[in-house]
Amino acid sequence: MRIDEILARKRTLSFEVFPPKKGAEERDKLFAAIDELKELSPDFISVTYGAGGSDSKNSVGIADYIQNRAGLTALAHITGGPSSPEDVDAVASALRDKGVENVLCLRGDRPANYEAEYCRYFPHATDLAAYLAPYHFTLGAACYPEGHMECESLYADLVNMKKKEDAGAKFFITQLFYDNSYYYRLVNEARRIGVTAPIIPGIMPLVNPKNIRRIKEMCGSAIPLEFRNMIEIYASRPAVMEEIGYNYAVYQIMDLIAKGAPGIHLYVMNNARTAKAILSLIHISEPTRH
Repeated sequence: MRIDEILARKRTLSFEVFPPKKGAEERDKLFAAIDELKELSPDFISVTYGAGGSDSKNSVGIADYIQNRAGLTALAHITGGPSSPEDVDAVASALRDKGVENVLCLRGDRPANYEAEYCRYFPHATDLAAYLAPYHFTLGAACYPEGHMECESLYADLVNMKKKEDAGAKFFITQLFYDNSYYYRLVNEARRIGVTAPIIPGIMPLVNPKNIRRIKEMCGSAIPLEFRNMIEIYASRPAVMEEIGYNYAVYQIMDLIAKGAPGIHLYVMNNARTAKAILSLIHISEPTRH
């Protein structure tokens, strides 16, 4: 089913998984996790993109499993930055052949040692969206509550968001964040400049203190002082830290639902147990208020 059609009638629940880098055993573990996630009745599951060669084939295989084996709606990422037109055509054609109708268009993060060839063909997500138009996917795009780390200002980032919608994006999924006020600011400012598509908040439960530095380097997300203090105090107690991370995610989600978010997208890191722990405490899939 097309995700924009689902969003038109209800608040969505969705999860994100990624292709494992190892072999068949890790892939089978992921398939088992998808089967467990299915028990939570998600409206769609997204799968991230591995650029080129076997990695992108793994992404297609996982999208195929979600769509046709698990019987769920798949949202396949396609990343333009490291891809050639031939790469994109191969993946898009394979997805279409598998019956996948939804694609998240991304430029992708530049690697630390990237060369000029990176983003040669698709320097922006809008370029990729235009290229994919003949495939007639329902397109989604990413957005950034705290602004993209490479963007000169929040306003410039919002202008880029509007360009993505004009290029065909029917919905947005945010980068992870831990302070909901940034999400509300993004929605308000996006509406002011004319963005009308639903903006789904992306939530990543923080249960491992070692991930804090990685999160800061990856997307620059600010961690509120109260949460950071709890992490520092209980960092050496994994069981307590896990409970704190789950409870904070629940707090974020409940606040977002209460204020009318059109859906909740959980970055579960291929771990169904995380999703089950959080969703045992809340109910998400109700008609959205706007």
